[in-house]
Amino acid sequence: MTSSRGRIVAGRIFRVDEFGVIAALVVLVLVIGAFQPAFLHMAQLIDVVEQAAFVGILACGMTYLLAMRELDLSVGSVYALAIIGAATLIQSGVDPWLGAVAGVALGCFLGVVNGIICEAIKIPSIITTLGTLSLYRGLALAISDGKNVADLPRTHSFFRIVGGEVLGVPVPVWVLLATALVLTIVLRGTRFGTTVRSIGSNPEAARFSGISLPRTRIQVLALSGALAGLSGMLTLAFFASGDPTIGSGYELQAIAAAIIGGTPLRGGSGTVWGSVLGAVILGTVASGLVYFGVPINWNLFATGVVILLAVALDSLLRRRRAATTDFLL
Repeated sequence: MTSSRGRIVAGRIFRVDEFGVIAALVVLVLVIGAFQPAFLHMAQLIDVVEQAAFVGILACGMTYLLAMRELDLSVGSVYALAIIGAATLIQSGVDPWLGAVAGVALGCFLGVVNGIICEAIKIPSIITTLGTLSLYRGLALAISDGKNVADLPRTHSFFRIVGGEVLGVPVPVWVLLATALVLTIVLRGTRFGTTVRSIGSNPEAARFSGISLPRTRIQVLALSGALAGLSGMLTLAFFASGDPTIGSGYELQAIAAAIIGGTPLRGGSGTVWGSVLGAVILGTVASGLVYFGVPINWNLFATGVVILLAVALDSLLRRRRAATTDFLL
């Protein structure tokens, strides 16, 4: 009985499709390592995952949005505004731990604002967040006067603990893993997760079944904002300063990570672990380019190539599965 239950729980946490993403990541790492052996050093690999953790947490929230056919283009700006808001509070004398909690709460609040605007004006989330992308970024620049918020108490326990390591692994990596685990269980094993996927599969059917689409949309956008705030607090602890320009383009990286990881744009399903792995793949590509001496300006080009390849491969595999299913029927 215990063994059977364990298999059910494992099935909810991991999916077969995610092992394909793992295989792609392993091959990518080995190919880079074959030409640049230093890349395979454990310290370097951990550094790649740590740098990917910030986008990875954003990608976890994006998975929920894509699963219900929504998008949040403002997460990069929410991320930056949460950092600036928390850093400003800490600089004014607020305890850094309280400032960090306020930063996460601010991110959640901004997500709720996105949802309320969507419902009040009756426009898609992609349009709403396209506007708040600039609005929130502008607030971050205005509050900080376009300058870094520095002179923070680096010796405080918040910066030492959250910006440090546990068992030789950076705290952001542990937070990423914990976030992915919790959100995977919620998406696949709770009523809320079922509601999100049901809306993405068939919004009209979900509405007729009594599901509140507006409430669920606001909740998922709030989750996305809270995760942006959480990622921002990890970044604040890492750098011990607030940069109003940080996170520019993170929204596209988060979307790319989710797509690379196997979350389809058509909605109805999503893989949080796949999105995390997608973020690590993007981080691996970026780090690999540095090892090969490729100018950083080519990062966006490489990211685009990876996205196109991932989407093309996913489309091919789905067509083959469909053809196999039709043949068997």
